[in-house]
Amino acid sequence: MKCKIFMTEFITHDVKSFIVEKPKGYSFIPGQATEVNIDDDKWRDEKRPFTFTSMVEDEVLQFIVKKYPEHEGVTDRMHELKSGDTIEIGDAWGAIKYKGKGIFIAGGAGVTPFVAILRDLKAKGEIDGNKLIFSNKEERDIILEKELKDMLGDDFITTLTQEKSTKHHMGRIDESFLKNNVKDFSQNFYVCGPPKFIESITQILKNLGAEPDFVVIEE
Repeated sequence: MKCKIFMTEFITHDVKSFIVEKPKGYSFIPGQATEVNIDDDKWRDEKRPFTFTSMVEDEVLQFIVKKYPEHEGVTDRMHELKSGDTIEIGDAWGAIKYKGKGIFIAGGAGVTPFVAILRDLKAKGEIDGNKLIFSNKEERDIILEKELKDMLGDDFITTLTQEKSTKHHMGRIDESFLKNNVKDFSQNFYVCGPPKFIESITQILKNLGAEPDFVVIEE
């Protein structure tokens, strides 16, 4: 399905928001993703999964895309697209499914599936009781910091691994960090980020007594 790009803008130094046309009758569940490719002969077969960050009822779709210049791939080329250009999307699938109140743990651009879920919960008045723990390298890497803080208040916890800041915790999310910031390990946990991040967090949660059935990762 071809979708025209209506608007692009940087929301951090290396992350762009794309507002694109929503095909008639298209639907998704918050937390789902789709395969995206650039509408160009050179790039048409280069499909990448991107999560919807728009609301289900919105008349447009939004994707938040981080640029990885070292890869010189689809995300790099996506950042060159502008209003009027076209992308192609497939059906919505998988990703993160919300099962109820719990702790969201994100690494970098892994926060994107949580954005749609949290926006949906906020709109429904059901966001209370959820917490987001968000790890980034530096303060400038934090995606949608103000919006997430406004939504979650004190239940929005940030940590930086490569920069000291008076506003954020310093260091990686380890067993000690989770013990200090999570009171109950019998609740739902949602984990998304780079593969090594997911592997580390899920192992830590297991060590701390979280039940595997209550730990939700990308499908």
